Amino acid sequence: MSAHVPDTENFERSPSQFTDRITAEGSSEWPVEAGRYRLVINRACPWASRAVTVRRLLGLEGAISLGITDPIQDERSWRFTLDPADRDPVLGIRYVAEAYEARKPGYDGGVSVPAIVDIPSGRLVTNDYLQITLDLSTEWTAFHREGAPDLYPECLRDEIDEVDAEVFRDVNNGVYAAGFATEQGEYEKAVDALFGRLDALEERLSDRRYLVGETITEADVRLWMTLVRFDAAYHGQFKCNRNKITEMPALWAYARDLYQTPGFGDTVHFDHIKRHYYAVHRQLNPAGIVPAGPDLSGWLTQHGREALGGRPFGDGTPPGPVDAAEAVPSIDRRASR
Repeated sequence: MSAHVPDTENFERSPSQFTDRITAEGSSEWPVEAGRYRLVINRACPWASRAVTVRRLLGLEGAISLGITDPIQDERSWRFTLDPADRDPVLGIRYVAEAYEARKPGYDGGVSVPAIVDIPSGRLVTNDYLQITLDLSTEWTAFHREGAPDLYPECLRDEIDEVDAEVFRDVNNGVYAAGFATEQGEYEKAVDALFGRLDALEERLSDRRYLVGETITEADVRLWMTLVRFDAAYHGQFKCNRNKITEMPALWAYARDLYQTPGFGDTVHFDHIKRHYYAVHRQLNPAGIVPAGPDLSGWLTQHGREALGGRPFGDGTPPGPVDAAEAVPSIDRRASR
């Protein structure tokens, strides 16, 4: 997610500018190496948060460190004002833009997260949010925890890719297309596509626990990041208000099921989500007022999805407790702001 989403007709997300890959085979400039790279994210950003969840599910916390930016940006975009002295304690920088500048001197383009930074040089390696999580699953296997799930199983990749493409176009990106529409017809087209896809997903998930196969996969991670933000941000701020997710029985139960699965809800910071969407996008909310709701207590209610079968981690196991340094506030203290 970059600092500012442009208000343009026929909304299209800008492609990632830095698409280098970190590979296990060592053929690239960036080999897989524990402790060498830092994953920089913002907890408000769905694109960045998917990397946090995959990192946690796979147990890569000890191999790739985590830098967390403030949910509120300034004119230089993402900043490390949550850290002492307003600097990332590992990279020593105040702004993510400094890693971009180190990679490409004079760079004046968008600054987005997730961003993986090479710690020794301070250079950005990649901001390719579509590829980062896939590489965490396929290139970093030497550092996966014992019992880590296979989030991108080879036998299901074609189906996962097909589902991901539809979800990206109509849901992940669709909420932004609706929210930043500048013409009525453009808005209606985006909202129709969004809820048409959500209706299809509601039907798909009515008799199956997960999107593809019998276990959690990359497809679930990508869809869920939009669902968990939907009622808190997109329903109001982006005018995606035909329904709330809480009004769609299968999707709401599915979303709660994943929220209560280690690696999902324990990475979500609703306060950061709400403050970012409502306070940063002033063209949509000029006063910057952050709403009090919605009530979040429902995320912890029983979902009943176990009756559909499926095993969250397949033959593997859940990740252990969240490291104290990466913990988010418990939901009972953030049911309202």
